Amino acid sequence: MATTADFKNGLCIEFNNDLYAIVQFQHVKPGKGGAFVRTKLKNLKTGKVIENTFNAGVKVNVQRIERRPYQFLYTDDMGYHFMHLETYEQVSFEKELINAPDLLKEGQSVEAVYHADTETPLYCELPPFVDLEVTYTEPGIKGDTASSNALKPARVETGASIMVPLFIVTGEKIKVDTRDKSYSERVK
Repeated sequence: MATTADFKNGLCIEFNNDLYAIVQFQHVKPGKGGAFVRTKLKNLKTGKVIENTFNAGVKVNVQRIERRPYQFLYTDDMGYHFMHLETYEQVSFEKELINAPDLLKEGQSVEAVYHADTETPLYCELPPFVDLEVTYTEPGIKGDTASSNALKPARVETGASIMVPLFIVTGEKIKVDTRDKSYSERVK
């Protein structure tokens, strides 16, 4: 058990019979009345962020979560298969547990987050950026745009479609942001 004085970003707590991580918190002591803590909580199963206010000193159940390193092996009708990098144990995750499954390529390193007490996987997270090769995109035509931030669709080696600037051509490697599936930069 912990109190609101123990709150910190990233702390995992049990709230409304579900697991939440504290995204943001603020201790407020108004001139009149008791102190309280405003929080933003992220549901670890659905990813939904909610706001909640706790009275100061309220006790909450702290839950242990573990981050484990995995390597992506392959996908089939049973799910996405991964290998633990230390124990070489193989596990499979459903598509819903992975934050960007269409950006996974063989050999990709990921982190799986487990609830330590029940050993259940909560979600699987790719690194913030991945390097992928563009397998197809239409050629950009010089003078084709009136603005400098024009984008065109491109297909990458995993089969995902990403919007890229007009100067990107087929065969180039690009860095893709896995959080919003957007183009970041060219890889040299």
